[in-house]
Amino acid sequence: MDLDRRSVLAGALAAAPAAAAAQSADPAETIVLWPAGPPGGVRPGLAERTVERARPGQPGDRAVFNVTRPVLRVFRPERPTGDAALLAPGGAYARVVVDKEGFELGRFLARRGVTAYVLFYRLPADGWAAGPDAALQDAQRAMRLVRAQTQGQVAAVGFSAGGHATAMLATRHAEATYAPLDAADRLPARPDAVGLIYPVISMREAITHAESRRNLLGPTPSEAQVSAYSLETRAGPQVPPIFLVHAADDVSVPIDHSLAFQTALRRARVPVEAHYFQEGGHGFGIRGAAGKPAAAWPELFHAWWRRQLPSESAREP
Repeated sequence: MDLDRRSVLAGALAAAPAAAAAQSADPAETIVLWPAGPPGGVRPGLAERTVERARPGQPGDRAVFNVTRPVLRVFRPERPTGDAALLAPGGAYARVVVDKEGFELGRFLARRGVTAYVLFYRLPADGWAAGPDAALQDAQRAMRLVRAQTQGQVAAVGFSAGGHATAMLATRHAEATYAPLDAADRLPARPDAVGLIYPVISMREAITHAESRRNLLGPTPSEAQVSAYSLETRAGPQVPPIFLVHAADDVSVPIDHSLAFQTALRRARVPVEAHYFQEGGHGFGIRGAAGKPAAAWPELFHAWWRRQLPSESAREP
């Protein structure tokens, strides 16, 4: 049964302390995107590293820098529905945030029967041959690999700069950005539904997130680059249904990003649902929204996604 916003809000607020405290083991399964190495090879001297940013006694808050080996970490549910989700954490295109924008949502979805694949994507400032399209290459390849394993529908969810990478996938999924490797690359890269959580959308200087723009396009991008990577300019009939979440008090990535994309999607007649919260700031993921109305967003997203599914897929695990 679909949940309305009021009941979801009440449930989320009641469960928030337990959800914030919940921790479990990392997933054991890893899928390598590019078995022979990423397109164009790895820049000499580039070394991947993981940093634990949490203080002792706090929940884990790891970030991966200089991703050289793009992978998917897989959360498999005990009672799968047959549907899957590709998750792209944020990190300003400087890092990939592991726990609060990746693994926590992976566990949430797996408990609801969804197989969740957390994407560790390349960061464009690390000197990849594809430049600002490196993360898009990884997202396209990841979506095709997920489709090759999935019987049902596949959603994509992105946070912050990972939201930008996911919005690129939503708007540019049909573009050929790399040479096909295997049978999986004959599958479509278009997600069936997309969740964008406080996403970076625009590279326009008036509202952009400066660090994400610099890491994606360099210090002095051309007007053509700014336009091409401002994804509100790419809304069209090719875009799948979109779900937006943002906080009005987000001073890092202003709510204007989601508002601009929502306006463009409506003009293009793309189905869009948006949930804007008065407070939450930036980067709240699941744990950072505990005790606030924004804590409802994962349930709101899950209920919305189930409404997009064909009736035979919209089932309980």
